[in-house]
Amino acid sequence: MTPVIAVAGKGGSGKTTLAALLVRCLLDRGCKPVLAVDADPNANLGEALGVDVAVTLGQTVEDFQEQRIAIPPGMTKEALVEMRFASVIEERKGFDLLTMGRGEGPGCYCSVNNLLRALVEKLTANYRVAVIDNEAGLEHLSRRTSRHIDVLLMVSDCAVRGLRAALGVSALVDDLGLDVAHRLLVIGRVPASGPPPHEQVSRLVEAAGATGLELAGFVPHDEALVRADLEQHGVLALEPTIPALDAAGKILDKVLEKTGPCW
Repeated sequence: MTPVIAVAGKGGSGKTTLAALLVRCLLDRGCKPVLAVDADPNANLGEALGVDVAVTLGQTVEDFQEQRIAIPPGMTKEALVEMRFASVIEERKGFDLLTMGRGEGPGCYCSVNNLLRALVEKLTANYRVAVIDNEAGLEHLSRRTSRHIDVLLMVSDCAVRGLRAALGVSALVDDLGLDVAHRLLVIGRVPASGPPPHEQVSRLVEAAGATGLELAGFVPHDEALVRADLEQHGVLALEPTIPALDAAGKILDKVLEKTGPCW
């Protein structure tokens, strides 16, 4: 069964960067193909991976709801949905990207969403591992777009309020009754200046009180990531020796302790 790694946290915590770095680390280790799913309505994972996204799944759902898509004679609605679903997937060397897009507007989308849910599950089985970038509210997970998560990484920036927001994600998992096997905490955007990063993270966790969560690691502030963003390069173009990639690799090691190897 394909391991599913989900990443969630508030905006600005570095969660999308972490998701992209994990995809890069998986590719570097030969764990291919990878399915990258951008389930955040802000849809930035494609940019972080250096992929121009032409159309989102949300746009396709809107087209069906508003009947802008005519079903050709002799074709079922299910077949047409599957065909359009396939056209949304951006294929790249070693990985594919599925961008969910914004949530639906008013009206009932139940029939289309049920079809899409089945297609996502079917699609995931074709990959060695899936990495899902979620928003803090777990919108798509709450709709059961993905029914099982092997590891949920809750990402906080290096601030007490950010950490408490990440813990709120864990509480939301319980409230929604989501099927999550393991939950791990990640601290992102740890400043390069000041005390050593490990010391900063220890102080943060102590200030926030007992989290009840296992710490998977931290991602330091990295000027290479800043330059890649300014120059609109994805993380796949980064040098393999940068600190952020090294940190993401250690987090991936923690994840694979839970899921088992994917190669």
